[in-house]
Amino acid sequence: MSRSAFLEGQRLVVVGAGSRTGCRLAQAASAAGAELVLAGPDPRKLEWTAGELSGPSEVITVDLADEATIAALSQRVGRFDHLVSTAAMPANGPLKDLELADVQRAFAAKVVGPLLLAKHLGGQVADTGSFTFFSGVAAWRPAPSRTVMATTNGALAFLVQALAVEIAPVRVNAVSPGIVDSGSWDGLGADKESFLRQVAERNPARRVGTPDDLIKAVFYAIDNPYVTGTVLHVDGGGRLA
Repeated sequence: MSRSAFLEGQRLVVVGAGSRTGCRLAQAASAAGAELVLAGPDPRKLEWTAGELSGPSEVITVDLADEATIAALSQRVGRFDHLVSTAAMPANGPLKDLELADVQRAFAAKVVGPLLLAKHLGGQVADTGSFTFFSGVAAWRPAPSRTVMATTNGALAFLVQALAVEIAPVRVNAVSPGIVDSGSWDGLGADKESFLRQVAERNPARRVGTPDDLIKAVFYAIDNPYVTGTVLHVDGGGRLA
């Protein structure tokens, strides 16, 4: 999915580019003419993503739990137009089983990391530029064993509002996916199709999401100069069901 050359001549940083969603986003942005900076903790995955692109890219290792690597990212990136972070490190499970280190990593990916990205890179964004982060439907539909996921996604939704004011006129938004068939549910095996069918039956949109649905939302957030401090819900109405 791409809009022909609407990112031509623009420099886009994708944090989490080694993930499935990050890779698909990078591919779509590259096809739309962007020059890509691919960032994330695993250089092997980033190099694989780079090999899937039609245009120029650069790979930079960054760990959102390590401020020094974020500062180094800002030095290497220089001036850019947009940054999108798809980063997530879920810490799911019953409260009694949660490990502090896992909770801290979850907050680093969704809350502290985005805050530090804005701190270190906010002054390098073009006048019409933006930050877009990924929240998630769990913030609006908490469930047992998903307390950390709900809290980090909810905190991010408020963070983008605060950052939109703090670093204006740079725009800051979030995309909040619902259940998306991006490959993350493949681990359910034979139960996957039944699970997705049940989700579709509950959703007002009567379907599950696709990676292209998320990419369209990111591109909207990037391209619309009058949208900031906003959460774009891409969940088929799942938070209402």
